[in-house]
This record gives sequence, C-alpha cells and structure tokens, in this order.
Amino acid sequence: MELFSELYGAYFRTVEHILQRGQVTAADIRQIIQAQAFRDSLLFLPQKLLPDTPESWGLLQKAEDGTFRRVTRHAPPQYLTLLQKRWLCTKLSDARMRLFLTDEELTALRMELGDVQPLYLPEVFRYFDIFKDGDPYDDAQYRANFRTVLEAIRQQEVVAVEYCSGKGKMLRGRFLPLKLEYSQKNDKFRIYCCQMRRERVGNAGVLNVGRIRNIRRTGLRMACTGMTARVFASRRCAEPVQVRVSEERNGIERFLVEFASYEKHAERDEAGRSCTVQLWYDTQEETELLIRLLGFGPVVEILSPPAFREQAAQRVQQQYALLQDGE
Repeated sequence: MELFSELYGAYFRTVEHILQRGQVTAADIRQIIQAQAFRDSLLFLPQKLLPDTPESWGLLQKAEDGTFRRVTRHAPPQYLTLLQKRWLCTKLSDARMRLFLTDEELTALRMELGDVQPLYLPEVFRYFDIFKDGDPYDDAQYRANFRTVLEAIRQQEVVAVEYCSGKGKMLRGRFLPLKLEYSQKNDKFRIYCCQMRRERVGNAGVLNVGRIRNIRRTGLRMACTGMTARVFASRRCAEPVQVRVSEERNGIERFLVEFASYEKHAERDEAGRSCTVQLWYDTQEETELLIRLLGFGPVVEILSPPAFREQAAQRVQQQYALLQDGE
C-alpha cells in the first residue's frame, strides 16, 4: 500500500520530522502533527504511527519506558526529485549565488548534481523595468567585500570602509553594518549601517556595496540588539501610501508579490474586484516606491497622501510630454 500521496508532501514531512527525533512520546506525536500537518490530521494520523493500532504503518515501536522509537537504526534519508535537482541547478546559475557560496562550495554542489540540466537559464528573461547598471556579481573584489559585510553583520562587528560616493568623492570611515538589502529595481545590494564616532554609534545611513573600494574588519564588536528596529522606525514614513489595485491582468496578485517585503495592510472590496492597500515605506526610498507603483500603469490608482499623488501625476505628465515631443 502506498503510504504517501506525494514526495515531501505535508504528511511525508510530518512523519519524517517524527522519525528524525528517534524517540518521541504520544504527546510529542500529536504536537508535531498539529504544527506541521492539517487541522483534521489528528483524527487519523496518530493511529497510523502508534504501533498498537490496526492501522499502524509499523514505523515506530514501543519502548519499555513507554516512549516510541523508530524501527530503523538510522533516520530516514532525504531524497531529491529530478524537478528539485533541476531547480537547484537553476538557482546555482544565478550570479548572486556566488555571493553566499565559495567557488569550492559551488564546484562541489555542481558535482553532486552531475549532468542535471537547469529548468531555465537567466538569459531567457528580459527585464524591462530594472536598471542596467546592476552590481558586478562576477567581480572577485565585489564578492570579497560582500562576504566581509555579511560576516560583520553576523558578528555585530565594526568595519573600516573606503567608499566612493555618487559624485566620485572618496570617503573613509568606520561603520557598524546592521542589515543587507537587495533592491530589485536597481539590481543592487545596499547596507543599512551606523557610522562610528569615537567608539560610539552615530548617525544611521545607507551604503551601496558596489561603491565600496576597500573594507576590512576591525575586531571591535558592538551589541546592536534592537538597533536595527530603531533605525528603521526613524526612517519610517509618517503616513502610509494608500492605493487601489484592480484585479485586471491579475493585478492584485502581482502587486502583493511585488511588495511582499513592505509593511502593509490590504482589504478587498465586497465584490473582490479591487483591493485597497496601505504601504509603509522608508522615506529615503520614496522615489523608488513611486517608480515601482507607476510601473503597474492603470492597474494601480494612488489615493493618498495628496503630495505623493501629485508627484505621480507630475511624472505621468512629463512622460506624456516626452511622447508628444517624440511624435
């Protein structure tokens, strides 16, 4: 009899988690099922796992102390389907993966996957709403700088940075990096950090990883518990942007995916044909948010605040004027 309907479905993962424990109680089994399976799974799944029931799958045996242990010596192995392997190959073909993995780790993973072909390659996509001057992910120095920042964030360590500003001016200073963020619109990574002033934490700001010319770790660690939240709270807009999103061209789903990382509140109308969304944003990223909203065209209507709506109207008028001049 087939035990599971699909590889790594909800029941498969739930039972695997129980067997990984090696030794569990009846209460443990019910708790794991309630957390990882479906609401009605408690009605029948425990009977499939407990050994003293007619429906038992025979995966557990009862010990002398009343607990249950798996019948196998080793935990269940984890398998990958061909689809999963092809998806991993696809992810490994993304240049940004080299920021998080060393060349040796990438080589080892590719050898493990063998001759499996990716589902698709990055070059099959053509992006029309992303800037073309993204970060140089293939550059060895960029990757080294990125990993230094990433490790400094994990260790809460101050770094010394030589940085080229947008106007070409070289800046030097010490910073406590708090968070790395990827901008899909700009195709760039940026660092939220605080500048150090005489061994004390100073003003918060943002650095683009691609503009870092040199970076080194200082060994100085600073406890930054709660600091990231305070920095973002200080930059949070006083009033959210409110928009109405139409279901036309699958607009609501596309919008919620596009702004998944934003703090927001959404409400559908009674007919379900539109959705009103409030978006809270970083005040220093207002222009980027405006451009992203305008990219949805007539699917999105900006309702408030009035000043933000006026900015959108001015940009649309400017674009219309450019089209008229072109004709």
